[in-house]
Amino acid sequence: MSINRTLVTALSAMMLLAFAGMASAQKIAYVEVTRLLEEAPQVKQVKETIRKEFAHRDEALVAQQKQLKKLQDKFIKDGSIMSEAEAKRLERDILARRRKLKNATGEFQEDLSLRQNEELKKLRKVIAEVVIKVAKQEKIDIVLEGGVVYADPKSNITDIVLKKLK
Repeated sequence: MSINRTLVTALSAMMLLAFAGMASAQKIAYVEVTRLLEEAPQVKQVKETIRKEFAHRDEALVAQQKQLKKLQDKFIKDGSIMSEAEAKRLERDILARRRKLKNATGEFQEDLSLRQNEELKKLRKVIAEVVIKVAKQEKIDIVLEGGVVYADPKSNITDIVLKKLK
């Protein structure tokens, strides 16, 4: 048994040394995807496209909010001089509009979030393709994204990827 343990230990040590030799020969870099998602020119284009796409709905919600505010102000100002029936009608109208606005705002936010996520997914794919292209051009074996505790700044290829994205 002692010979087997010694043999296994020796083989394990040899394998670790061989792996360490292979790892040191590899070129490793990292990329800051968060920074790319903030600074890439495509991000501005996507934001503008989504803004235009949702502008009409956003304007409609703002108009509804203004109308609701006017009704609430009227109720506060004139509620005491209105007939009871008229005050109740206005109060119900305000509640119904508030509910409708709340639902419309929720739908708007949900649709906007879904659309942003769709575009973010497309942009991440483009970024991944550019990172792979840069890695191949720079003969990098491994590119890390996030989770890097420390890396020499010369290992950071984010600026190179940003230039390619532009």
